[in-house]
Amino acid sequence: MLKSGGNAMDAAIAACAIQCVVDPMQTGIGGDCFALVAMGGGSQVEGLNGSGKAPMALTADYLLSNGFDKMDPTSPHAITIPGAIDAWTRLHEKYGSMDFADLLAPAIDCAENGFVVTQRTSVDWEMGVAKLLKNPAASDMYLNNGKPPAAGTIWRLPKLAATLKAIAKKGRAAFYEGDLAAQMADSLKAAGGLHKAEDFAATGADFVAPIHSEYQGHQVHQIPPNGQGITALIMLNILKRFDLDGLDPNGAQRLHLEAEAARLAYLTRNKYVADPTKADVPTEMLLSDEFADHLCKYIEVGKAGDPTGANALERHRDTVYLTVVDKDRNAVSFINSLFQGFGSGIACPNTGVLFQNRGFGFVVDPDHPNCVAPGKRPMHTIIPGMVTKGGKAVLSYGVMGGGYQPVGHAHVLTNIWNYGMDVQEAIDSPRAFYDGGILEVEEGVPASVRAELTAMGYQLADTTMPLGGGQMIAIDADTGVLSAGSESRKDGCAIAY
Repeated sequence: MLKSGGNAMDAAIAACAIQCVVDPMQTGIGGDCFALVAMGGGSQVEGLNGSGKAPMALTADYLLSNGFDKMDPTSPHAITIPGAIDAWTRLHEKYGSMDFADLLAPAIDCAENGFVVTQRTSVDWEMGVAKLLKNPAASDMYLNNGKPPAAGTIWRLPKLAATLKAIAKKGRAAFYEGDLAAQMADSLKAAGGLHKAEDFAATGADFVAPIHSEYQGHQVHQIPPNGQGITALIMLNILKRFDLDGLDPNGAQRLHLEAEAARLAYLTRNKYVADPTKADVPTEMLLSDEFADHLCKYIEVGKAGDPTGANALERHRDTVYLTVVDKDRNAVSFINSLFQGFGSGIACPNTGVLFQNRGFGFVVDPDHPNCVAPGKRPMHTIIPGMVTKGGKAVLSYGVMGGGYQPVGHAHVLTNIWNYGMDVQEAIDSPRAFYDGGILEVEEGVPASVRAELTAMGYQLADTTMPLGGGQMIAIDADTGVLSAGSESRKDGCAIAY
């Protein structure tokens, strides 16, 4: 797309559309999309929230009266209306330069004529078999006699190709109005959902002003809640209160401070982050110096903190990320996801659309700001990142890995700014994630470091898969020279041209 004269947004949409076909367990047009954009590489960063909403008929009372006291990730009630296609079309209208149909043509070709299942994709595909078998439409599309495709298999998705063709011809209206929307709503109703065609018609992405925080002279930008990007900013606000520079970047002390910052930032997320149009989300307070100082009181250096965060917050996982920077320094940070592998596992048999399970991000507690409600967006894990300095965009990046993403953002940025790593080293550096009282560690963390962390009081667990892959492009503020880093262990791409 770039070589054909398209700009960064054209390339991002085209690349994402391809991945929605060839990485069906990671992303799809039945999912959501977020983006941060710095046109011309300037400091003016714009955001788009393309997350879908709960159907208007879904209430907490309905779920509680039907025996749901929490969201079930494979239930139709966890399916929010897909926001991706609306997001793509709005981004294209504002920033794109090529014909929208041209952007979808490669994805249509892959879906109609077939694509090769890669080795990595075959592993992820096999992990989703049990979920796919629960839904006849999904198993028909993605399994062969109940079996996943082996690496090297040519796989075709003709119904998805037909839907993409309709979108290429008629744009947003093809997906959210008329026959396709009615068919998707009917399939969700058949699965037990409360979705209606009117819910699809009412779907709309929103352009939003990003939130930001300062770290070592850089402005780190994130999409505001309902996204969890604020969690990464809270982590950075905590970490800049400690002297990280002299620590071993792969040592126990650094991982300990990162784990404690994550513990408190995630507790904050779980208490406060919600759809700000439906709940009170005190964003300014959460990003304040006073709040960061307050959280730091609950960090005891050298000791694992209470994972429940007792008194600390008294009021006073599967995604595809990509980034593109073009010759005019237009920078696009772009993320699209079904949430968990193969989303809800529920598909529409006539349209080839596999639905996300973003509603799993809700809670079923009427007193919680993130409680499920009609037309409400859930707390959302996918977060694109952008960094500016001195009036210019200097870093467009993202880290995949579901709930891990805020830790991944803080980890790669501190790798660069505190430890002088280049973008590839920053992405490849071993990672740890303190989640629910368990510190998950990647195999690159040395045994001696694990022993120190255990002595601090952490309960360690090995992770068999990478915690979160990343893609990143750095833009030299003086020369404009680009450097890209890409995580080979996860799907995604970083394109600099």
